Amino acid sequence: MANEGKLDSHALTQIVNLIEQQFGSNCEVVLHDLSRPYESTIVDIRNGHITGRRIGDCGSNLGLEVIRGTVKDGDKFNYFTTTRDGRILRSSSIYLRDEDQSIRYSLCVNVDITESVRFETYLHNQNRYNIGLEAGSASSEEFHASNVHDLTENMFERGVNYIGKPVEEMTKDDKMRLIEFLDRKGVFMITKAGEKTCEALGITRYAFYNFLDAIRKNNGEETK
Repeated sequence: MANEGKLDSHALTQIVNLIEQQFGSNCEVVLHDLSRPYESTIVDIRNGHITGRRIGDCGSNLGLEVIRGTVKDGDKFNYFTTTRDGRILRSSSIYLRDEDQSIRYSLCVNVDITESVRFETYLHNQNRYNIGLEAGSASSEEFHASNVHDLTENMFERGVNYIGKPVEEMTKDDKMRLIEFLDRKGVFMITKAGEKTCEALGITRYAFYNFLDAIRKNNGEETK
């Protein structure tokens, strides 16, 4: 897959082909080029009907955290996510670095196990034998969006839930904590996400960047 330390996009496409052919239409395979703007990282996708995405759509919230540096080792295997329409996915994601050790690509596999979980539940109900089914442990930690507007909205909602009170009741400190939460998640790497946050919180851009600068300095980071 590598040639003199360089990532071979043709070889990556071959791997995507292999996974698609091996696992069929219930397996979504996604290749992201993370050197592109986050609004359009998907450069190859198979069986996109599973999450409703296509070439030219954005990455997930977990990819943002890896690029932001919040998550150091982004590779994850056999974790569970759910889609908007309630499908249960068993997922794995890896991040590939170029010769400069910069993250360049991510390869993600999402297997739709919704029907097999239903069948498993049916058998459990029929047999009434407790084997410790884990269907209920499906996690919505990862959010698959087809555009960055939906991704930003979802992350903002998570931030509000994290603070534990509606925006209109938030103090200055609450808003700073919310901005810090969103920054850790990499949200402000998305174009105009800062402006949308200003509108949602009812603060000026000047106040927003002051908050962000103070947060990053407190965390030992430089404002980017």
